[in-house]
Amino acid sequence: MKREFWQLCIAGTLSLSLSACTGNQNAEETPSEKKEVTLEIRNPKVEIASQFEQMVTAYEKENPNVTIEVHTVGGAMDDYSDLKAQMAAGDGPDIFTNPGYDHAQLWNDYLEDLSDEPWVDQAYDDTLSAMTFDDKVYGMPMNLEGYGFIYNKDLFEQAGIDSLPETLRELKSAAKQLEDAGITPFATGYYEKWKLGDHLMNTAFAQQDNPGAFITDLNQGTETISNNSRFKELVTFLDVTLAYGSDDPLDTDYSMEVQSFAEEEAAMILQGNWIQPVIDQQAPDMNIGIMPIPINDEAENDSLVVNTPNYWVVNKQTSSQNKKEAKKFLNWMVSSKEGQMHMTEHLKFLPAFKHIEPDSSGPLAKETWNYYRDDQTMSSNWFDFPIGVREDFGAATQQYIKQDINRDQLLYEYQQSWESSQSE
Repeated sequence: MKREFWQLCIAGTLSLSLSACTGNQNAEETPSEKKEVTLEIRNPKVEIASQFEQMVTAYEKENPNVTIEVHTVGGAMDDYSDLKAQMAAGDGPDIFTNPGYDHAQLWNDYLEDLSDEPWVDQAYDDTLSAMTFDDKVYGMPMNLEGYGFIYNKDLFEQAGIDSLPETLRELKSAAKQLEDAGITPFATGYYEKWKLGDHLMNTAFAQQDNPGAFITDLNQGTETISNNSRFKELVTFLDVTLAYGSDDPLDTDYSMEVQSFAEEEAAMILQGNWIQPVIDQQAPDMNIGIMPIPINDEAENDSLVVNTPNYWVVNKQTSSQNKKEAKKFLNWMVSSKEGQMHMTEHLKFLPAFKHIEPDSSGPLAKETWNYYRDDQTMSSNWFDFPIGVREDFGAATQQYIKQDINRDQLLYEYQQSWESSQSE
């Protein structure tokens, strides 16, 4: 995204150009600090591709010596599949993302220490733990995200559903009411393995009595997925979405699924508040909400899975000048009025920072925030999964959806995937 503004500024005398182009720069900076810099950013969220570009443009106007090139990946693409090769070749982006925990440890050689950045003290305490090692912070939380069923309130009303289903039996009953009213209950897009391996599988992990202890027991071989009641319930829940879902779930990718929901072809979609920008583009007046996922008939199904899905990180191996500008850009996103406006009004992020109000982030963020504020949340545990097991979970689930394996075989495949990952 080369900009003409810088070229216009340097056309005049040196003193005039410096005066016109510094924007909000410190007047004491030397000319060498104002030299033109190009930053590369890897954005993993296709939902906000155009909105992110708009935010970058606003930053470039304030900082005409900086050009930012954005590469957006995600959706059907694995946003880490080629990043390692780029980094190893010394051609990686200046800013990219990392989910934290074990992934942060694996990428430690590429993560710049951000402990002294001004936003650190403003972040909610629980959002920094995934990127804090040896008392140093290596990533800035992108946002808070919650997922469950996004539902169309008007279609629910049209079908005569006057209360949200809180159990699997109630969910099935609501699905039948919708179907009887000529409305497809679920938009089912199971083309991508990550949705099945991350969001679907985590629902069973999150509803364990103690998810962390359960994962430890799995690692030690004292627990199994195949004999666990929550995973058996999860398969039953999956069956409900297939029985009352849209056609060809394995041929329906993320974009198609969200579009189907936005066009009111289905009343519910298993997604999170991150789809708000897409909904706003395709159906700006859509009356939507978010609710927890009931996989059984117990009354405890009243919490959303809410987490910090990703962290902005700065490439430790880039130049000192680029690192300085990268940190400055990240701080601008969360500290300036302009950056905060783009985060909430355009990106529709639920901010992970105490000083940013989520009032403009949309109805999904607002409802997610209510769950988070009231401590009605469950954990996202895929960060603690062994490397590679999520893809195996997703592949096995797709085999089940194709009816290549049965229910017991699916549970066995889940367990085998976990055990195999332990020996790698």
